[in-house]
Order: sequence, then structure tokens, then C-alpha cells
Amino acid sequence: MFSYNLLKQPSFNYKKKTIDNIFDIISKVVTIEQKGILNIVFLDDYSIQKLNNGYRKINKTTDVLSFHYYEDFSNIKDSDLAWEIILSEDKIISQWKEYKLWSENEFYKLIIHSILHILWYDHELNDDYKIMQELEDKVWKELFEK
Repeated sequence: MFSYNLLKQPSFNYKKKTIDNIFDIISKVVTIEQKGILNIVFLDDYSIQKLNNGYRKINKTTDVLSFHYYEDFSNIKDSDLAWEIILSEDKIISQWKEYKLWSENEFYKLIIHSILHILWYDHELNDDYKIMQELEDKVWKELFEK
């Protein structure tokens, strides 16, 4: 299972135990080896827009970006910084208002989604989208609907 660092506290409330549970549940439902340290970073909209444009050639803000620093898990030690999730706190807040969720739930959804990206799941094709959505739903139900 990954370990993680939350590098900046967001302005909204969240529960560390819920984040821990997300990592734990994903380690059980996804059989891909999960090693290394994952940083969770919050940036402002301008900074995440610059990253989005630089790495994805999309010149607009986004809610989250996921970065892999290794091609696979075979040579990663548990102590290696291997992954980063970059989040826009402003975007999270605007989306929870739009989707009528609590900000922490929007945050949890993005963490689940991003970890699955780090585990090489994608949603560019319909079949891939369906697989990824099923995993997201499974983790969410295990987390909140036990």
C-alpha cells in the first residue's frame, strides 16, 4: 500500500482516517502492487493551469493532476517519492457547490479518482471509463455505505 504526505492543509474540513481508509480499500480492490510515497499537494488555480498546459497542452484550470515518477512498481522502495496528486482547492470548492456535495466528499472523490490514475487506470475510451467508474463506485460504497 502507498504511504502519503498531505503537504498543505486545505481550508475545508476532512478526516485523515477517511483518507487512510481510501488507501486501504484501494489496496484491497486493486491487485496492482502499490509501493512508494504519494504526495498530495494543493495549488492555486493559476499554478495548476500552468501545469495542465505544460504537461497536457490544455490551457485551463483543472481540479486534479496525477503524476507518475516511475514506469512501474518493480524498482520502487516504500521510502521513494513515486507519485504526486496536485489539486486545485478553488476548483474543489466550486465543484462541491455545483454538484451539491460537501467539500470533503469532493476531495475524497478526487483522491480516489487520482489514485486509480496512478495505478494506470484511465477513462479515455468507453470500456476503460466503465472499468474505472466501477472501481470508483466500489471504493466509495465500501467507504461510506458499509
